[in-house]
Amino acid sequence: MMKQIVECVPNFSEGRDAAAISQITDAIRSVDGINLLDVDPGKATNRTVVTYVGSPEATAEAAFRSIKKAAEVIDMRHHHGEHPRIGATDVFPFVPVAGITLGECAAIARKVSERVGRELGIPVYCYEAAASVPERKNLAECRRGEYEGIAEKFGDPAWRPDFGPDSYTDSVARTGVSVIGARDFLVAVNFNLNTTSTRRANAVAYDVREKGRPKREGNQVTGKVLKDAEGKTVYVPGTLKGCKAIGWYIPEYGISQVSMNITDINATPLHIAFDEVCEKAAGRGMRVTGTEIVGLIPKRVLLDAGRYYLDKQHRSSGLPESEIIKIAVKSMSLDDLGPFDPRKKVIEYLIGDEQSGRLIDKTCSGFAYETASESPAPGGGSVSAYMGALGAALATMVANLSSHKPGWDDRWKEFSDYAVRGEGLLDKLLAAVDEDTAAFNGIMAAFSLPKDTPENRARRAKSIQEATLYATQVPLKTMKSSFEVFDLAKSMVEIGNPNSVSDAGVSAIAAWAAVHGAWLNVKINAASLTDRPVAMSLLAEAEAIARESDIRRDSILSSIKL
Repeated sequence: MMKQIVECVPNFSEGRDAAAISQITDAIRSVDGINLLDVDPGKATNRTVVTYVGSPEATAEAAFRSIKKAAEVIDMRHHHGEHPRIGATDVFPFVPVAGITLGECAAIARKVSERVGRELGIPVYCYEAAASVPERKNLAECRRGEYEGIAEKFGDPAWRPDFGPDSYTDSVARTGVSVIGARDFLVAVNFNLNTTSTRRANAVAYDVREKGRPKREGNQVTGKVLKDAEGKTVYVPGTLKGCKAIGWYIPEYGISQVSMNITDINATPLHIAFDEVCEKAAGRGMRVTGTEIVGLIPKRVLLDAGRYYLDKQHRSSGLPESEIIKIAVKSMSLDDLGPFDPRKKVIEYLIGDEQSGRLIDKTCSGFAYETASESPAPGGGSVSAYMGALGAALATMVANLSSHKPGWDDRWKEFSDYAVRGEGLLDKLLAAVDEDTAAFNGIMAAFSLPKDTPENRARRAKSIQEATLYATQVPLKTMKSSFEVFDLAKSMVEIGNPNSVSDAGVSAIAAWAAVHGAWLNVKINAASLTDRPVAMSLLAEAEAIARESDIRRDSILSSIKL
């Protein structure tokens, strides 16, 4: 069963008092199994965005402890900042990352909300997927009137809290209201403008945000706001779906910004929002000078952006992800206000950093010396997968060089597609390097199980067979992926940059070595399988791939004329 991972991105209404912020984050860290990924305080906004991940149970407990601590160290009666807010713990979303649904996160949010209201006496509105009524799905509606309007808001029966007290007491005056819910990934981003005018920044925000701007009679700035038959303001929609935005001035930077929350990155990717803000700003005589991402983002946000801008440049997007991300950073000026380190801003990288000892993270010499050590792993299976990865890398290199070759500009997309295929194979084969070693370690772990009773012996024997089957299937998968490299190598020999034809040939040789090396591992592991029909089926499939690889290698090499 896949491990359940939940991300929480609470916003606390304190961005200036480092000691208070530290007490809140310490409360989060105090929960076993929590990985605190990012703490992003803002002086001008006077709020701190925290990001952490963990199991459903751990994230819920960390939420309660941090909300309790925030109520102790933040007094909303003295809070002022540029950002809209309604409570000490202003907003607390639970976000599904892996092995859990949005609906399950909503249930966690409501459970935490009930506990916060009951044990801490803090009023709570549940929003987005956890909302009890449609009117409360929108965070902006829950926060309407902000902290100063809480007493009046409670007077409206439609806006009594979901949990906690519904009267404005001294305690509520101190803590304000918390808005707790569940949502998908949200990208919080600020677009820097070369202006100090809040009004002009707001104009751009109204141009692009989904809600748009109020419709007016005559003059669109000073004209009378139009109302519908029910007396509600009529809006002219903006251009970006799933986006909320406002304009503000940041004294700390001496510029105005369009501050945006992209609540649906499928409908409006970050790069589309950036281009649209650039266009609308230009139409009003301004320029976007940079982009500031608040908190963390999924890796695909940057990869999609990098590929988008590479396509616009008619360049191959079959590049290592680090290069694609570099293009995204430069294209959207993410490093305008300070260095942008993807390792500190991308959630997958931060989670991945907790994994240590991966073979593919070693240097070339480190991997070689680790293989040469007296440890039985990494062994031939991992080395075979790495040879296959090198074969895929070489063929991808030829595709990229061909895409960039002078005089072949009209063929850039053709070779980019080849390079993208190659990058996919490279990723699969690199993953197989560690997977093969993990499979071997699984066999060793099974052999170490107790065998002191008949039950334990039976359990041990079953575990050994399951681990052995997996250790046979992994190199077979390596064979299949390595075999796919031949198609790419053949195409690059035939139509790729002729100056790199020898590299395409080496790609085929490396793929062949990977297939045959992995084949040896299939054979040695299959020999220990007690289920002989399954073993023979795996062996037959592996032999067929190996025999065909001989033909493919010889065909490719014979076509190279040097």
